[in-house]
Amino acid sequence: MPTTSIARSIRILVLPLLLSACGSGTGGSRQVPTGPTTPSPTPGGGGSVTLTAPAPVSPVNGEQLSTLRPMLVVQNTTASAQGSRTYEFQVSDRTDFTLGAGFTASFAVAINQTGVAEGGDGRTSFTVNADLQPTTRMYWRSRVVQGTSTSDWSQAANFRTKLMGYSRAGELYDPLIHSETIGTLEGGAHTWIPGTGLRLDTQNSYVRYRLEQAMSSGEFSVEVEGLRPNGPHHKLKIFSMSDTTQDTTNSNFQMSTMYRGINGNPPNCIAFKAVFGSQSRIVEPDSGQRNAAIRLLDPSRTYFWKATWGGEFRLRVSEGVNGPVVYELGLPASGSYNPNPPYAYLGSNQAVFGSDAGTFPGAIYRHLWIGNRPRPATLGNALD
Repeated sequence: MPTTSIARSIRILVLPLLLSACGSGTGGSRQVPTGPTTPSPTPGGGGSVTLTAPAPVSPVNGEQLSTLRPMLVVQNTTASAQGSRTYEFQVSDRTDFTLGAGFTASFAVAINQTGVAEGGDGRTSFTVNADLQPTTRMYWRSRVVQGTSTSDWSQAANFRTKLMGYSRAGELYDPLIHSETIGTLEGGAHTWIPGTGLRLDTQNSYVRYRLEQAMSSGEFSVEVEGLRPNGPHHKLKIFSMSDTTQDTTNSNFQMSTMYRGINGNPPNCIAFKAVFGSQSRIVEPDSGQRNAAIRLLDPSRTYFWKATWGGEFRLRVSEGVNGPVVYELGLPASGSYNPNPPYAYLGSNQAVFGSDAGTFPGAIYRHLWIGNRPRPATLGNALD
């Protein structure tokens, strides 16, 4: 048979086979896949491939960053076969990379990014796409995927996010460690102590914060140094809250914590006062509870003062954030705490108006948190 006849016969034979593969039934309709299909392995792109773990390049070794959205860079993997590769990056405030609830009220504390295409210059990078929690030590790692093969995780690297304070609805944070505050310094003299915090030098000195919203329940906590026995006045304040920038003494939403000095009934006792909407709804320890609260605090030690309120007002003082408890007392509260507008103070403005003792002079503050939920466990640990 001539060559042209053979070719014609092949074309006639193949055409029905193609039509049969593309459709079925009398109408010849095509069946379109309803979902993605798994492609067949390509040479070097599937099957078992040996992959080395990527190597972190930057940021590493606890580097202090000036951003909340860092670029993470790794040295590319080596592979036993050619093929397309993507990278996965994890960021966490925990060394075990627990990636459950990934956000605080405002910031990310866990990121898991997949599908980052391999860079062509021997390195691959990923820029974090959400604001990480500030003033926090973060850990990160990466691994690579090629076909059905996945490398080990890289060694974990770490960095510190931008040192900054912030104020948002329901939470306020101020590191007070790098010679600036998001509050307003008022009254008397103050001193910034590098690497330690802000010292309020006189009874008239205080820092005022305008909160974004009132908090009917919450936590006010801060680290304090410089507290010594026999302070120069009776009701010296550590921190306070109210609904005014004027004299807070008669505010129906006054809260204050104290380390009382001479004539403090008794001197050197830890005490508090909280007013829940009316002068008939005052929560404070009685004389017996104050006498049981005498403490000779050491000015060289850091004490963690934490007040919480809601159905009760509770004050807890410990040596450091997680150290031994020095003092704790909670008393039931009635009424509602709803100052309008809401203000918070380090120290107190009362001495300025001549109505009360004011701030404990020489108190040094850092790592302030005010929120309608507990302080995030890792917030501020970049300062450690």
